[in-house]
Amino acid sequence: MKNRMWINVVMAILVAGLFFTVSCAKKTVYSDGTTIEDRSGSGGQSGVNGSAGGGSDSEAAIQQSKIMAAKKRFGNQDVHFEYDSAVLSPMAKMVIKEKAAWLKDNGSVSVSVEGHCDDRGTTEYNLALGERRANAAKSYLVNLGIAASRLTAITYGEEKPIDSGKTESAYRKNRRVHFAIN
Repeated sequence: MKNRMWINVVMAILVAGLFFTVSCAKKTVYSDGTTIEDRSGSGGQSGVNGSAGGGSDSEAAIQQSKIMAAKKRFGNQDVHFEYDSAVLSPMAKMVIKEKAAWLKDNGSVSVSVEGHCDDRGTTEYNLALGERRANAAKSYLVNLGIAASRLTAITYGEEKPIDSGKTESAYRKNRRVHFAIN
């Protein structure tokens, strides 16, 4: 019985060590926020065929994939609102600050700021609320130094829900501002 307990303890330690080793792989973080894991074991110095500085085709492909990943991240994170509110929460402001930093690094990009609502309320009310939400996010971006000419505020009201359910969870998902790169 005692031997079985020690075997279980040793196995648990080995499994935990394995997970720790795998999860602590080296990662390279680029200035645009892109993180790429380095599984080559060379400390991030590998290029094509293991040599630093690799071919320009592969560097261009890597750069293009980083740009696409950054654009996808930019569009995938919405800002959410409380019921019947267009006030930006501290979390929403943090997300918008990250988007502003990305927009400053990508000066040629223009963005549609789309206001959305849940389906409670009239169509007219929800269109107006969606517009207030989009304008609140747009104004915050402008205050952070993004040119207003690069931003377009649009309201969709209740017309484009993420979740068509009739639960509080579905409503919460639909009360949002979405950022679409033009």
